[in-house]
Amino acid sequence: MVASPTRTIRIGSRKSQLALVQTHWVQGELQRHFPDRQFDVQTMNTQGDIILDVALAKIGDKGLFTKELEVGMLNREVDFAVHSLKDLPTNLPDGLMLGCVTEREDPADALVVHETFKTYQLDSLPPGTIVGTSSLRRLAQLRHHYPHLVFKDIRGNLNTRLAKLDGGDYDAIILAVAGLQRLGMADRIHQTIAADISLHAVGQGALGIECRTEDPEILEVIKVLEHEPTAQRCHAERAFLRELEGGCQVPIGVNTEISDNVLTLKGMVASLDGQRLIKNSVSGSPVQAEQLGLELAAKLRQQGAKEILDEIIATLDRDA
Repeated sequence: MVASPTRTIRIGSRKSQLALVQTHWVQGELQRHFPDRQFDVQTMNTQGDIILDVALAKIGDKGLFTKELEVGMLNREVDFAVHSLKDLPTNLPDGLMLGCVTEREDPADALVVHETFKTYQLDSLPPGTIVGTSSLRRLAQLRHHYPHLVFKDIRGNLNTRLAKLDGGDYDAIILAVAGLQRLGMADRIHQTIAADISLHAVGQGALGIECRTEDPEILEVIKVLEHEPTAQRCHAERAFLRELEGGCQVPIGVNTEISDNVLTLKGMVASLDGQRLIKNSVSGSPVQAEQLGLELAAKLRQQGAKEILDEIIATLDRDA
């Protein structure tokens, strides 16, 4: 079953430059596969786009960049939505599903520096260097490895963050490699941060296409963009995060790879101050990706992950 040629397929997207670049890529790829179909993009502002003067961790983490798009799908205003997969909660509203995962770009984090810090690498930044990040995951890991640096919250879209850096508000900032690459700004990547320093966010570097569960026509259309190895890796990561009950604003990091038909999933949980950081890994068949995620979550729980996460949630609730 393929969508009727007379049916205009409406794609939901955030209004940010990066979101639109990603959505228009999906639109173009689908148009190439289905030249007789019409694909229109409809944009919406999400809560995460509107509230820019408060740290992400203090305004909630469930659906911060997705809720309005999900309401649009459930109200049949749009047929599916394109997300940076790292922004998509692991528990979706009734009636919606993750229908497709696209091929992943480099999921690593990137160090971007002010001109005056071009001669430094992450491990050589001098004490007191001001580093901007809005991610508790990045913050906790970098505090663990570099306690001599000063970390400062930064909000706004990618261009806004770069402007704040270049304007001297920060000496360096941490961004996703994939976002910089997609916007044609790979030249701003001063250093790609190794996984042993910063495990990336769940789903980082991949796009997730969310759709209604009861719309087989749309599901069949978007499935042409599915990249199975990426999907397997991301399903393992999302199962791990879901089992630990962590949102995007909890210090949980991952890294996955598939080699010789073996999927290896590494995971990390850290305290906000970086003092406690636990890691472990599991390996197995890619077709059992979700089970691997559950196994890794159980391992980290045995190492004290639940206590760390409970303390973080209590702290964030108290400070909210």
